[in-house]
Amino acid sequence: MFDVRELERKAEELGLHPSQEQVGKLVRYAEQLLKWNKVYNLTRITADQELLDLHLVDSLTLVKAVREMQLPVSRLLDVGSGGGLPAIPFAIMEPSVEVAMVDAVKKKAMFLTQVCLELGLKNARAIHGRIEDVKAEPFDVISSRAFASLSDMCALSCHLLRADGVWLAMKGKMPQQEIDELGDKVEVVRCMKLTVPGASLERHLIVLRQVRSLQKNV
Repeated sequence: MFDVRELERKAEELGLHPSQEQVGKLVRYAEQLLKWNKVYNLTRITADQELLDLHLVDSLTLVKAVREMQLPVSRLLDVGSGGGLPAIPFAIMEPSVEVAMVDAVKKKAMFLTQVCLELGLKNARAIHGRIEDVKAEPFDVISSRAFASLSDMCALSCHLLRADGVWLAMKGKMPQQEIDELGDKVEVVRCMKLTVPGASLERHLIVLRQVRSLQKNV
């Protein structure tokens, strides 16, 4: 069983103040994640406490970061969503944001679709396919969590990012080598250290954007 009060407390520590309905949806999502994990291989984490800290609360740090940066986001695309992290928690906490989740594995996309239906997340949808093949209107934000290197993430999804949009890459240790390999078409806007309440995790959020000025001068 998940400790609902602990989830509420840790969300409060992040300054998020979720409603009872939102907390309920987060718990139901976690339960579905564990329920279908054996069939869909959604996560290696199977213990309630670890799932709470390493997945749910960790994903909520993205919500906090977006709010703190005051990013103008109405449409967010999460690439390599897998079991829906951080996209599902983000969609629960930000119901006014349209959230799309892309995964190349069909059974994972099916799971995401089912979860959205069961939780009544009208602002979230799953897309089955490779990110480079996806066709859609540009997004304000493209997020990823343990998806690929920074350069690969940007190269594969740049056609889906608005000219003034940003990439948000959730990483563990500071990926300095990946940053050094970015080239001249992408620049780092900000590197944020993320704190997960109750867990001794080294987490960072790398904020990137396209270098438009260089393209104009070519």
